[in-house]
Amino acid sequence: MLSPLLLAAARSERARGLVTAIPVTRGVVDRFVAGEGLDAAVRTVRELDRNGLKVTLDHLGEDTLDRAQAEATRDAYLALFGALDGLSVGADASLKLSALGQALDERLALDNARTICLAAQRAGMTVTLDMEDHTTVDSTLGVLRELRNDFPWVGVAIQSMLRRTEGDLRDLVGEGSRVRLVKGAYAEPSSVAFQGRHEVDRAYVRGLKLLMAGDGRPMIGSHDPRMIDITLALAAENHRKADSYEFQMLYGIRAGEQRRLAEDHTMRVYVPYGADWYGYFMRRLAERPANLVFFLRSFVSR
Repeated sequence: MLSPLLLAAARSERARGLVTAIPVTRGVVDRFVAGEGLDAAVRTVRELDRNGLKVTLDHLGEDTLDRAQAEATRDAYLALFGALDGLSVGADASLKLSALGQALDERLALDNARTICLAAQRAGMTVTLDMEDHTTVDSTLGVLRELRNDFPWVGVAIQSMLRRTEGDLRDLVGEGSRVRLVKGAYAEPSSVAFQGRHEVDRAYVRGLKLLMAGDGRPMIGSHDPRMIDITLALAAENHRKADSYEFQMLYGIRAGEQRRLAEDHTMRVYVPYGADWYGYFMRRLAERPANLVFFLRSFVSR
């Protein structure tokens, strides 16, 4: 029952003000967010690389309705690529189009994303478009098609909880297509999304089967041990080599399992950083009761 409330709070300005004003919050946020500045992000990348882990970096921000802010997000990614240049780490970038002005002007978001992709290409990195709530899916896939005309390696996240997902995946399993399959972390109505955990899990498995049987590069965005086991079984069934797909997990969650998987597979950690951490943090609390318990426990452990 708490998850819908937390997801609603993720987009509440009143709740944002309350949570961000609590002094203890910052220490808890550090479990899930690499830091607010670029230096902190680079330090995290170096540390993960020493443990054999690759990364995808997300400069936090979303729902931007200001052109200058959208351009500042674009410039933050350009600065990131510059800071990583020459480090020889396995890094790519994850973009939320809403942070680049999608709700303000889709063309603005596309132009900003194209600039980021060009800089990533020059730095020898790739880019994956994050997926947000269901109202943005058509726009995000449209931007993806435009970007792939010039940058065919651009990836996209697809959420198994959405009822439309199997159809979208069938269009995205072609050769070279990079797709991150996730369960989904937004509060969605039952008209467009499965609601029960078992329904979402079954939809995730259906998506896995499509991706693993396809010709693209599946990116398995899950911390669920069952989904990891199913992925490995499907890889064997489809005669996939270990380097033809990868696992992805969030920074701060199941770090031991991340290192274990990295011994034999590509394991990429989703590393968020930046000052606008509130929405991301609230969705992490909503996903797992253990995360919320960790947050609440911090108040009595100081």
